[in-house]
Amino acid sequence: MGSSGETRGPGLSGVGAVIFVTVGSQMPFDRMVRAVDNWAARQSSVKVFAQIGDSEYQPRSMEWVRLLDPEAYKQRFLEAELIVSHAGMGTVISAAEYGKPLLVLPRRGDLRETRNDHQVATAKWLEKLGGIRVAMDETMLGQALDDRASITLPNAIERVAPDGLVAEIRRFIANC
Repeated sequence: MGSSGETRGPGLSGVGAVIFVTVGSQMPFDRMVRAVDNWAARQSSVKVFAQIGDSEYQPRSMEWVRLLDPEAYKQRFLEAELIVSHAGMGTVISAAEYGKPLLVLPRRGDLRETRNDHQVATAKWLEKLGGIRVAMDETMLGQALDDRASITLPNAIERVAPDGLVAEIRRFIANC
C-alpha cells in the first residue's frame, strides 16, 4: 500500500472494527489526532488507522502514516467501519460516495488550526443534513466514538450524474 513514510504504531491484523482517521492533506490537526489516540488507548477490540499529515503529535495507540497516495487512501476508506475527519468537503463527499458513517471534528480558527471558522460553520450545516455526526470538541469526539454504533450512514451519492439530470441539462441547453 503506497504512502509517504512508513506506517507506524500497533498493527491492525486480526482485529474487529477499524476506524480510519484522516486530517486531510493541507494542514496538521494535532488536536484531533491526540484526542483519537487517547481514546484508542482505552480500547481493546477497536483498532484505529490514521493519516496524520504534518501533525507534530505522533500517536502511540494507533497505527499511522503521514500521507497516503490516492489508491491507498481509497483502500483504507473502503475497509473502515467509521471515518473520523476534519470538516473538509473532500472527506464528506467521499463518505457519502462510499456509504461510510462519518464523525467530524471541525478545525477552529481561534486555535489557529485554520485561518477562520469556516469548518465550524460547515460542521453545523452538515449536522442538520443528517447522516454525519459532529463533535464540536474533544470530549464530544470521545463520547461519539464510544457511541459509534449509532452513527448513521450518510445519504449516498453517485459518482456520476443520474441519467435524468443529464437529459434535463441537455434539454435545457438545446432550448437556449
